[in-house]
Amino acid sequence: MAHGKSDKAQRMPKKIYERELLRLQAELVKLQEWVRVEGARVVVIFEGRDAAGKGSTIKRVSEYLNPRVARIAALPAPTERERTEWYFQRYIEHLPAAGELLLFDRSWYNRAGVERVMGFCTNAEYTRFLHQTPIFERLLVEDGILLRKYWFSVSDNEQENRFRSRLEDPMRRWKLSPMDLESISRWEDYSRAKDEMFVHTDVPEAPWYVVESEDKRSARINMIAHLLSTIPYYEVQRPPLELPPRPPSKGYQRTPREMQTPVPDHASTLHGH
Repeated sequence: MAHGKSDKAQRMPKKIYERELLRLQAELVKLQEWVRVEGARVVVIFEGRDAAGKGSTIKRVSEYLNPRVARIAALPAPTERERTEWYFQRYIEHLPAAGELLLFDRSWYNRAGVERVMGFCTNAEYTRFLHQTPIFERLLVEDGILLRKYWFSVSDNEQENRFRSRLEDPMRRWKLSPMDLESISRWEDYSRAKDEMFVHTDVPEAPWYVVESEDKRSARINMIAHLLSTIPYYEVQRPPLELPPRPPSKGYQRTPREMQTPVPDHASTLHGH
């Protein structure tokens, strides 16, 4: 997205957004069941600017999914030992087995973004990354993994507005770090790094899909709809379930409440009982 873009994106109406989001989330549940039954392996990568809406989209994608099937991987900074490993090594251990869907909240592309811009890797490490990444991703796809890569694009003005909103909100201030704030002064450096990353890693076997995210609601809807459109899933027919009749009592008596330690009834203090 262009540097300095000032046109405010039209926000998707809330009612339309909520209705379509719920419909898409129901389809994601169907996709999950297909992944489980077919033994598919799905990897979805979420990348983009700080405050571009990756985390909130991941939250909507995973909201109704079974955490045993759909996992989120958000790796911390590498340890001293991990820094001596092959770069992709610590990501490989998180890749899905049959019947699993993995959502990468940032991924190996850290090397092409923050590590490149902030000088956390050498030029040789960066050049090696650009060379190896298409090879690595082709190997994943060749082995049957369904790999989808999404780049969330946001303007500098909108990013700054979102940072300011987080600074003023004590419930969301944890989302900001000094590294995030420095991205404001390094906007063009990140832009150049992203462009170079696309040149080397936007390959036919594992293309980048760009999500325009000036409006977060539209971004979530567009990303989820696109993901569903790229996977040939079908609705798995589940066997009907019925609640069994409760058997008659055999004389069980509950332990007296005074023998247990209860949680204080804070709720009752809120409505005067």
